Amino acid sequence: MTGILEPLAGTVPAEWEKFDDRFNGIRGDHHLERLWTGGRWLEGPVYSPAGRYLLWSDIPNDRILRWDETSYQVSAFRTPAGNTNGHTLDQEGRLVSCEHGNRRVTRTEHNGKISVLADSHEGNRFNSPNDVVVKRDGSVWFTDPSYGIQSDYEGYAGEIETGGCHVYRVADGVLTRVADDFAGPNGLAFSPDESVLYITDTERAHLRAFRVEGDRISGGEVFAECGNGAFDGIRIDTAGRVWASAADGVHVYHPDGTLLGKLLVPETVSNLTFGGAKRNRLFITATTSVYSLFTTVNGAAQPYDR
Repeated sequence: MTGILEPLAGTVPAEWEKFDDRFNGIRGDHHLERLWTGGRWLEGPVYSPAGRYLLWSDIPNDRILRWDETSYQVSAFRTPAGNTNGHTLDQEGRLVSCEHGNRRVTRTEHNGKISVLADSHEGNRFNSPNDVVVKRDGSVWFTDPSYGIQSDYEGYAGEIETGGCHVYRVADGVLTRVADDFAGPNGLAFSPDESVLYITDTERAHLRAFRVEGDRISGGEVFAECGNGAFDGIRIDTAGRVWASAADGVHVYHPDGTLLGKLLVPETVSNLTFGGAKRNRLFITATTSVYSLFTTVNGAAQPYDR
């Protein structure tokens, strides 16, 4: 870590909209706490329960930033960072990252060494891996849209070599393409029992639900259409509700696909994650800023939770 950055903390009102009575009781603070602002396009928040810190990507500025929960200080965790986007933690608490600039998925070992988990499929380089999740069996699932190669803004301009924008799984060094009918696969998350994998298609502004069958997925019916902008990152709470990023904030869906309500945010939301000691603190990356608030729900347990 190098250099302490001014956190520029403050608060803005937290506005909630209800569309279904099942949203009753699903609330939280009446204000959004702005933890930091000053980025260009922020993505990929991940909370470390062991270290009590939040990491996120400032993609065009090619850096990963770190917010310390105990001091509220923000510092540079890694720069340059390969224009990283999405992050998660594996069962050992190691950071797994999608790198637009290097067109690969990596893991940061406990000693700081960076290991490459996957960088190509059948000899062809990925486009720009975007978001990633780890299943309890240790397998790593990630999306590969083309946003990082469309220009030099979020990576490096380049050509699609894999024939499209797909979804992949890697386990024990074996890479499998699990879905190939997306226009812009982006955020993804498993249901609490890992029987369903939700994946957003940002280009089509909808969210799909797949049945998980071992190392494969099937189905892929449209679960929800985004009513404002397009879906990006998603997370799941312990009741299986889907919390999805959108242009006007965070949309909350019942497992049956009903839009229950929204948390309105003053900037376009790119991604979100649950964290804190009880997994009831929602962290939101939204264009230039990072926000948080405590909620009345808890995020679904992750492979790294003990």
